[in-house]
Amino acid sequence: MVHSQTSVPRVGVTLTVNGVDHRLDLDSRVTLLDALRDALELTGTKKGCDQGACGACTVMADGRRILSCLTLAAQCEGREITTVEGLAAGGALHPVQEAFVRHDAFQCGYCTSGQIMSAVCLLAERRAGSDADIREFMSGNLCRCGAYPNIVAAIREVAGAGGGDA
Repeated sequence: MVHSQTSVPRVGVTLTVNGVDHRLDLDSRVTLLDALRDALELTGTKKGCDQGACGACTVMADGRRILSCLTLAAQCEGREITTVEGLAAGGALHPVQEAFVRHDAFQCGYCTSGQIMSAVCLLAERRAGSDADIREFMSGNLCRCGAYPNIVAAIREVAGAGGGDA
């Protein structure tokens, strides 16, 4: 029996990631997460559950947090994607990154990039009114090591320093 091979549809997409345009030819089913990690070699964004449940793959699209494992790369054409690699400016860490270091808000570090990206958005959304608010709006990001108190403390510090626009 002869099987005909069906070709996988490909799509040309330009992704603007961390302020740089990248023209890619991708399988139309490729997620943003896989495009970032495999095609662009930006490995700060982590693949955790690959089902949208853990938040390790959180990035920003037009300033809003999204789960890159659930987003097709082709859906991101024309959007500004920011990864954890794009937060630092001029060699200086973002205030949230600095606070995570100061508060030891990571242990194994696997969830850290997604936690930081969510924290930056949470602060921009001005949702860090209380520790309970921070916990609620960070609840989509899991930490297997249990560094939650330190994560909350880092976010609270930045929020208290006027980091609502972080």
